[in-house]
Amino acid sequence: MESRFDREMKKGVLEMLVLHLICLRPTYGYELLSRLREDSGGSFDLKEGTLYPILYRLEDDGLIAASWSPGAGKTTPKKIYQATQAGIQEDLRRQALWTEFSETVSTLLTGGNTK
Repeated sequence: MESRFDREMKKGVLEMLVLHLICLRPTYGYELLSRLREDSGGSFDLKEGTLYPILYRLEDDGLIAASWSPGAGKTTPKKIYQATQAGIQEDLRRQALWTEFSETVSTLLTGGNTK
């Protein structure tokens, strides 16, 4: 069972990860859920009720745009999400922020700067 700390830590990075995956290539909700679960070795095994509010926030913020793909044959239409130019720039900004943050935390956990 995950602790409250584990859940809160994951919650803090989910929006960043979802935006990044969409920046890599246009995708739809179920594919995002699968990629997060598989690529994280099961650490990010989300329910739809967790993912879709993130997608709506990213869309409201103008970082992603959604469109419907036409269904062909027995395939149902899917809502496809793709990054906007603002989303791509924000993804790069968040990656840099994350790198700085994680390096600082690692430094502190290993005894801090020795300067």
